[in-house]
Amino acid sequence: MAMTDFQIVVRSLTARRFSTVTTIITVAVAVALMLTLLGMKDAARRAFDRGSGNMHLVVSRDASPLVAILNSVFYANPPRAPLSYAQFRQLRDELPVEWAIPTQQGDSFRGLPVTATEPEFFTRLRPDPDREWRFAVGRVFRADFEVVVGAGAARQTGLRVGDQIYVTHGTGTVAALAESAGARVGEGAAIAHIHKEFPFTIVGILEPTGGPHDRVLFVNLHSSWIMHAHDRRLASDPSVKTTGAADVTDADRLITAVLLRLLTRPGQDVTAVEPVVFDQLRRAGGFTVAKPAQEIQRLFAIVGGIHQIFVGMAGVVLLSSGIAIMLALHNSMEQRRRQIAVLRVLGASRGRVFGLMVTESAVIGLLGALAGVGVAVVGQQVVASIMRGQLGLVIEPTVVPAILLGVVAATVALAAVAGLVPGVMAYRTSVLRSLKPLG
Repeated sequence: MAMTDFQIVVRSLTARRFSTVTTIITVAVAVALMLTLLGMKDAARRAFDRGSGNMHLVVSRDASPLVAILNSVFYANPPRAPLSYAQFRQLRDELPVEWAIPTQQGDSFRGLPVTATEPEFFTRLRPDPDREWRFAVGRVFRADFEVVVGAGAARQTGLRVGDQIYVTHGTGTVAALAESAGARVGEGAAIAHIHKEFPFTIVGILEPTGGPHDRVLFVNLHSSWIMHAHDRRLASDPSVKTTGAADVTDADRLITAVLLRLLTRPGQDVTAVEPVVFDQLRRAGGFTVAKPAQEIQRLFAIVGGIHQIFVGMAGVVLLSSGIAIMLALHNSMEQRRRQIAVLRVLGASRGRVFGLMVTESAVIGLLGALAGVGVAVVGQQVVASIMRGQLGLVIEPTVVPAILLGVVAATVALAAVAGLVPGVMAYRTSVLRSLKPLG
């Protein structure tokens, strides 16, 4: 029974298993890299958009609006320059706002950010434009030295309702060292110590929001003022043992950002007064005013250029995999010249032999592309897991069918083109020379 072209191609591939498998792996890696880069960009954009919630503006004293959003919304770093609570009240009372929420950053717990705010943070602000805060267990803080823990922070630390913790003044490496050592860190680039005088009690654990808030611990703003008032008093009088609400002065009532939502019509998110308020705050001086949506767009415009570079590099890797297919087939030509000559003797035309080589190359590309799709699915989940752990962003990778089919088709076409050179060599193979007796 005569062998079909497909059977010939399969036998040719299985006869050189090692070469075939390694070439398929090369193609799979290139395809996975391309699909991961193309698939993660839009998913990451959606996650960042989701993290800004329903606020319109962020007011702080950061170096730039983009830094303000990264620090105050995504908790990248605590803002360096504070605002007074009196300034916050003035903004709240004089601007046409639906709500204004103060926040203060600068403390941490086991490397996770601790944000001091007011209960309105959980009743007015939305972590996602389409949903409100939900508690997995417990409630919002109602008194001083109570803590609400984000879902990711609870998972990472194992904290439960009723547990007591001590927060660390400062963030980053110095704070982490202070906490692990359980003692004060001396003078250095930053001063970090554990506020052991003030135990906090966990009263609530949030459900996952899919945004940066999941890795944060939230405390009452007044609690933070008491702690830092104690530090101030201790610096001037080491004999101070306790500090209470009566010891807090206006100099202690500091915040690092104000989250604003301006007045809007019921059921609408866009407000006509935003440009006016934005310009008014900018002209007032002393403030950095940022629009979350605008700054996220700017961030991705910056990242977009880098993303294009990575996509270009992935394209080069994909092209290299095509060259690898060509070299693998080319290097096997010496071993398969006799096989080609036998096919010619059995009636195969030059064109059929040429087609078999191109088909074999395309099949390698197809198998590599399919394997690459599987690797890309795993790779996207790994990247999403890293983003969830590092930034608290829940990224939901999606593969657009058009992109998937396009990459697979381009890979198969590239592999087929790579098979042209070995195909021409097969086409030109001399039957007479290739069937000479060996030895």
